[in-house]
Amino acid sequence: MPKPLIKTMEELSVAIGVSRPTLSRFFQDPTSVKATTVARIERGLSQVEYVPNFFATRLNRKSTGIIGVIIPYLNDLFFTKLLEGIEAAAMEAGLTVITQCSHSDPAIEARAAETFMSMNMDGALVAPLGDHSDWSVHLRLKSRLPFVLMDSRPRTMPDVDFVGTNHRQSTGLITEYLCRVGDPPVFLAMPRVNFNALEREAAYIEQMEELGFEPRVIGTELIGEDWHFEEHGAAVLGDEFARGRLTESSILCANDRVAIGALHAASRHGLKPGRAEFGGLRIAGHDDYPLCPYMNPALTTVAQDTDAIGQKAVSRLLQIINGGGEAGAPELTLFDGTLKLRDSA
Repeated sequence: MPKPLIKTMEELSVAIGVSRPTLSRFFQDPTSVKATTVARIERGLSQVEYVPNFFATRLNRKSTGIIGVIIPYLNDLFFTKLLEGIEAAAMEAGLTVITQCSHSDPAIEARAAETFMSMNMDGALVAPLGDHSDWSVHLRLKSRLPFVLMDSRPRTMPDVDFVGTNHRQSTGLITEYLCRVGDPPVFLAMPRVNFNALEREAAYIEQMEELGFEPRVIGTELIGEDWHFEEHGAAVLGDEFARGRLTESSILCANDRVAIGALHAASRHGLKPGRAEFGGLRIAGHDDYPLCPYMNPALTTVAQDTDAIGQKAVSRLLQIINGGGEAGAPELTLFDGTLKLRDSA
């Protein structure tokens, strides 16, 4: 026989003969209730179908045990990897994570921040869209909740704690590698929509000049309004190949998704990037997107340490939540990238 369905705590109170306030204390902290009463409640719960309201049981707590995460894209496996690191660290700390996606839209990003404030979360981790994020909303979020930025650090948010990648080191690392094994690379940029795009481009230019080479940047302009990075990389490099240019060059792409588009363009033009001893087309990326080892050819790239970023972001947020955030300059944590050598360069 199916167990009777109980929908509210009031119904549960009547069903098992325990007062509503006692049930509320039990669901918040069983140790606050007498052992004999705990046994009675647990026995009653075993005889009915009841799931306590997640939010209702947290309303009167000093801490909800919930943190919010805002990411810019759902179609980017980099953020899937980052969320894995955040989820692992949050679960270890006994926290529940609620994730919202801004879908590359400042208005949606703002609404997600407002939602987190209305839910009285313990804190928020935000991977912002970039300089076109609504800074006034983030100011409100920062005034209401402990708040840490991840992945991208817009110029408009210099006084917020940040955890991300040392792009100067990571981009410099793969630029130096490409210069060492072949022709100095051309930088295939992504549209200048966020801090990472600009920082990686600047790091490439700095490393090229330090090595005594002339930097060359292509693909900085937005071609299609609703295009993803893969389409951008395919269009920019496809146009170059169609004009007979860069077919024997080293190409460093601003991220792996741009590089995937670049590999597609090479395939359409009958070109096979590889680690030839002398000359030849080379294509490399940045991020170590999960699909990189399975591309054809497998993509040489530089990996961001998403586990370390996620763990540090959660630990820093907890530190602020628990009153450990020091006033003054924001804490800036950057992790170095790691070169991943594969077949494409």
